[in-house]
Amino acid sequence: MIHATAIVHPSAQVADDVTVGPYAIVDADVVIGAGTVVSSHAVIRGPTRIGTDNRIFQFASVGEDPQDKKYGGERTILEIGDRNVIREFTTIHRGTVQEQGMTRIGDDNLFMAYTHVAHDCVIGNRVIMANAASLAGHVQVDDFAILGGFSLVHQFCRIGQYSFSAMGSVISRDIPPYVMVGGRPTKPHGINSVGLERQGFGSGAIRQIKKAYKIIYKAGFKLDEAINLLRDMAAESPEIVPLVEFLQNTGRSIVR
Repeated sequence: MIHATAIVHPSAQVADDVTVGPYAIVDADVVIGAGTVVSSHAVIRGPTRIGTDNRIFQFASVGEDPQDKKYGGERTILEIGDRNVIREFTTIHRGTVQEQGMTRIGDDNLFMAYTHVAHDCVIGNRVIMANAASLAGHVQVDDFAILGGFSLVHQFCRIGQYSFSAMGSVISRDIPPYVMVGGRPTKPHGINSVGLERQGFGSGAIRQIKKAYKIIYKAGFKLDEAINLLRDMAAESPEIVPLVEFLQNTGRSIVR
């Protein structure tokens, strides 16, 4: 159902069962999949591709031009998967041609009120960004990561899977998988044990991850030395494999 006061561009492709609320705007070159709800006063600019069963709350701004002085009006894209919840006043911007030309969001993510996803970010699945958490450009957030309220992430950082940042964290380096960080300056504070338990990690796997954390942060090893030790662990503990791969490819070094 499209409300009589909503503005939907003739070129927009909106599935038959999509709801577009009062005074919402769906611009040209926007595709919205089945079951999605766009609430009142939300604005969706194109080119944007939105999957199925998403919920976009009132006053959200989705697919707007990137806040990048290099941006010169080029055609860039925002892609959003399925079953995402985008709460009030969230802002999500398209990519830039200096990168891949795309901001990409996966499935089943929760963006609480006032969150910001800048240009060229890549967000996986089942990520939670609490109120007013903000990503600068070119940030990658891996599956099941949680960013606490008012967390700020510097451009080009990567947030590893199942990691957790406490409220108000200022993140300027990569956060490895499973690691919990907080404070200003942001420091590691153990592993996200509660989150891992909730996601079905067994006690043995959690013990191995704790052991890996101690190798990285407590034993005095250089990062290269720690990676070599973790490789040996990963041969028998598959949960350590993502940690090794992350550390081998970190771009901004890691929070330590």
